[in-house]
Amino acid sequence: MPGMTLDLARDLPAALADRAAAWRLIADIAAFWGTPLLPGGGWSDAQLDAAEARLGLKLPAALREAHRLLGNRPELTSNQDTLLPPERLYVDQDCLVYRVENQSCAYWGIPLAALDQEDPPTVVWPDVAPSVQLEITPWTASFSAECLGIVLAEPLLDDGAHVEGGEVDPADLTGWTELPRVHAEAVDTRYFARPDALLVLQGGAWLAVRAVDEEALDAICEELPEVGG
Repeated sequence: MPGMTLDLARDLPAALADRAAAWRLIADIAAFWGTPLLPGGGWSDAQLDAAEARLGLKLPAALREAHRLLGNRPELTSNQDTLLPPERLYVDQDCLVYRVENQSCAYWGIPLAALDQEDPPTVVWPDVAPSVQLEITPWTASFSAECLGIVLAEPLLDDGAHVEGGEVDPADLTGWTELPRVHAEAVDTRYFARPDALLVLQGGAWLAVRAVDEEALDAICEELPEVGG
């Protein structure tokens, strides 16, 4: 069982405003789940430099810091969607693509015009037929906020942990604290926490939840019958 407490309602606002605080909170989240950040869990400067040389562009500071910190920790970043390693970063739609949906149905990127910012905003777009007009929409205000969103959600999809999925009416989430918004207003993703669990709600009803142990997960499933059913 994780051996520390986590106060996301207290710490997330500062982390969304300052990327150094974001990296500290990401480390706390990883430790809370019993998977602490360790040396060797990220990519080296040499690997990131090689990506810059291959792409012919400079990677933003926040992206480099994130990849050095946890770029090679798929259990924290890539249980469902994939955070691309440096050698797989590529350019499409005038964006640097850094993340791909698990069935290549959506792509996340940083606009090339924003690469000169240390912590640039991110955008998302769907995979559509050539005959369909592509719409690129805002995702997060900064890359560090995107990393927070990834580490809040992806560990909840780790099949080797105490996780469940289902649908729920948000009104039934009594006893949970809704966390500050991580994504752009148009993104229908909400996070909820309690001392022994974390929950992400998408599309107004579908959720993934992870608890610190089996007992806590069983209690959640009893409280929310739609979960795990």
